[in-house]
Amino acid sequence: MAGRSNTAIALLRGINVGGKHKLPMKELVTIFETAGARDVRTYIQSGNVVYAVAASKGKGLAARVEAAIEEAFGFEAPVVTRTAAELEAIVEANPFVAEGADESKLHVGFLADRPKAAARAALDPDRSPPDRFELVRRELYLHCPNGVARTKLTNAWFDRTLDTITTVRNWKTTLRLLAMTRD
Repeated sequence: MAGRSNTAIALLRGINVGGKHKLPMKELVTIFETAGARDVRTYIQSGNVVYAVAASKGKGLAARVEAAIEEAFGFEAPVVTRTAAELEAIVEANPFVAEGADESKLHVGFLADRPKAAARAALDPDRSPPDRFELVRRELYLHCPNGVARTKLTNAWFDRTLDTITTVRNWKTTLRLLAMTRD
């Protein structure tokens, strides 16, 4: 990757899930390149992109990608971005890893915006026992001992409660994306 300081990660929500919103990764790479990114690489088929971008082209890149996807494919795919440095801090700050939780039961919810205090206060920590979550800045750390498919801690609930877009990745994917920023 060309200089880690200009490396970023894009997390697209809701593509290639359950046969809906199909978007081939080759075409996604082209969309990112057209939007101003370079050294574009994807990880699995669910909209994980690692790329380099000049500071002058980074601002607005997510919006350009969202618009291009809607124009070419006819659906909305929200794009949440983080820098390589932000992703490293996110990985280091996971409170459930520090507790020794089973990493196969961990997920990170990446938020498009930092929630306001009133929205944060509206979160119900007892919504889905034994599942737990911790909100830190723009990330939701999730520990779902019975699996994420059974939790009531859904994107829709977090979106509505926090008034922002949430896209969730499992811990293995989060770690792999961080590793890709170092390749």
